[in-house]
Amino acid sequence: MALYDFAKGIILEAGNKVRHMMKDDMDIEMKSNPNDLVTNVDKATENYLYETIHHNYPEHRVIGEEGHGHNLKDTQGIIWVIDPIDGTLNFVHQKENFAISIGIYHDGKPYAGFVYDVMRDVLYHTKVGEGAFENSHQLKPLEDSELKTSIIGINPNWLTKPIMGKVFAPIVEDARSARAYGSAALEIISVAKGQLAAYLTPRLQPWDFAGGLMILNEVGGVGSNLLGDRLEMNHPNSILMANAKLHREILNNYLSEFEETIAKHHEQRFGRKREK
Repeated sequence: MALYDFAKGIILEAGNKVRHMMKDDMDIEMKSNPNDLVTNVDKATENYLYETIHHNYPEHRVIGEEGHGHNLKDTQGIIWVIDPIDGTLNFVHQKENFAISIGIYHDGKPYAGFVYDVMRDVLYHTKVGEGAFENSHQLKPLEDSELKTSIIGINPNWLTKPIMGKVFAPIVEDARSARAYGSAALEIISVAKGQLAAYLTPRLQPWDFAGGLMILNEVGGVGSNLLGDRLEMNHPNSILMANAKLHREILNNYLSEFEETIAKHHEQRFGRKREK
């Protein structure tokens, strides 16, 4: 079986397992803070994906949110970047609006991306260079927009922060409106479908954006960090996802004046200075 078809099969089966496990009581643990949760379903789903991948492709490596591959030293070979439940707060509180996300890379280059909206049974997927799909329906190329006529995605909590709030407030003020859905993967998919024109956040892990970014790129969307730099699959970053025109507008007209602030945020949060 081709790798792409294998990946489609296991993400759908993982979703089946999640729906089945949701019938039982969940074990919920707090990680770094009360808003950072993990459940037995997150762990079981990642373990299923990890074990199934390694049974069929023992030479492949896996980076997973719940502990696999966090000390990856290089990007050679086939690497899977997995979020077993993206939108865990939604999963716990709402029992919907969460996704399983997978990005597959070959020697550091994007190969295939998958985002499975589990409760709606909708799989978004792409084999890079061959179009992006919602189940079997091909997604259309994105249309450009301007901020003043755009709905953007951003968590309102960031607007309350003393530093990043100042960066984001003018963008939210000038946009037509803003939304927050609570699952980064699904918000990136909303940009890829044109339902949101942009999605911004100052901090996201690669397993949150890997699959969605490939799908967004396939329809002509652009993803970068808040400085306009390329996103890598082996470290966290800030995020700006948008249609091409709006990406340029936000980057050039809003974020450029905060370049030092954003660079300092990167250094403090991620321990990395910007490469010139």
